[in-house]
Amino acid sequence: MDSTISTEEILQERIKELSCLYDVSSVIVQHEESISETLDKICSILKNAWRFSEQSIVELQLENYYYATSVIPQNTVFQRSSIIIFNENKGYVKVHYPSGQFSKDHFLADEQKLLNKVSSDISVFYERQLNKGKEELLKRSVERADRLSILGEITAGIAHELNTPLGNILGFAEFIRERTKDKQSQLDTDKIIKAAIYSREVVKKLMFFSCEMPQNMKFVKIIPIVSEALSLLGPNFKKAEISYEFDFNDPQLEGQLDSIQLTQVLFNILINAIYVSPRDTVIKVKVYSEESNFVIEIADQGPGIEEGLKSKIFEPFFTTKPIGEGSGLGLSVVHGIVKSHKGDILSIDNVPQGTIFQVRLPLKMM
Repeated sequence: MDSTISTEEILQERIKELSCLYDVSSVIVQHEESISETLDKICSILKNAWRFSEQSIVELQLENYYYATSVIPQNTVFQRSSIIIFNENKGYVKVHYPSGQFSKDHFLADEQKLLNKVSSDISVFYERQLNKGKEELLKRSVERADRLSILGEITAGIAHELNTPLGNILGFAEFIRERTKDKQSQLDTDKIIKAAIYSREVVKKLMFFSCEMPQNMKFVKIIPIVSEALSLLGPNFKKAEISYEFDFNDPQLEGQLDSIQLTQVLFNILINAIYVSPRDTVIKVKVYSEESNFVIEIADQGPGIEEGLKSKIFEPFFTTKPIGEGSGLGLSVVHGIVKSHKGDILSIDNVPQGTIFQVRLPLKMM
């Protein structure tokens, strides 16, 4: 095919290139759908901007996204422009011609400039979308942290208000129990004592969530604490017909923490993991250091956590278990203990299914 071009054709190509830039800008400005749909549209616009548009094939790759306007022959000639995202090469845009009919001479120098401009526009568009996603995630995280902080203040107030009357109820009930000779009265008093003790445990958990419980912070070896928690829960694993794997690199790893509270964190997460795990599956526990922190990961193969519930799982009294099977305080206690240790806890989707709870705590309290 002849590669020579007349002055009139050059003017026509300039008009096509200007139209292409306008259309690409319009698609980006009007972006409302998914990123992939917008990139698909840009590819179609680019195809029509090249001199031999009927034979041109546009190929675009950007991270996990890939699209080609038609099947790419085994042998082609092409123009290429890299897509740079935050100063890193993350993909490319290519415009191909079949090499049997075309050579590199069929491409125009201005078409390469156009391709570079469009790839730059794609970079700006994609960076903006990534930043927007990060801003929305940060906003949700701040809202969730504020909500948990307010709940912490409320629960601390409730716990303090309930502690004194519960202590009085328990004390007077035990006093009556010792003095009465009537059997029915003794049985009724026992019920009051049991209810008061249960309520006191609930109050204690509320105080954990609101970071009101005293701590005994010492430098201790972390691996033995995790090993002991797994060993103590051995009967639970056996009854549920599941097993566990414990992976760690440094048996001497030490951290400054309250060992009893860390054990409580492990118990609550592991008991939940056992509850949701199907038979003959494995719960994987992993401990490793990461800069100035250590991380405990507990991964199950259960059904996972619904997206709409992830922001609520650390709130007091929230539970997905049937009535009577859970107080909804386990993970809120975990959250309170982790926060009081200046740490973080995350729930991450496991692959192919399940949940990974990731507890990150500082090796040394500042």
